[in-house]
Amino acid sequence: MTASTPDIKNLGGRPRTGIGTPVMVRLQPDQLGALDQWIANHETAPSRPEAIRQLLEQALKP
Repeated sequence: MTASTPDIKNLGGRPRTGIGTPVMVRLQPDQLGALDQWIANHETAPSRPEAIRQLLEQALKP
């Protein structure tokens, strides 16, 4: 059985909520490298979108 088999559910990533606004962000190579390094330093290794959400949440805390 392969991952492309229709009866296998993809459980990766954040679950869909049906709410929220998609935002496309273009990163320069040095920014992307820094983001990837930040991800590599975390045991859970979040996806790039999840890492950006976590960093944004940290930056906006009062």
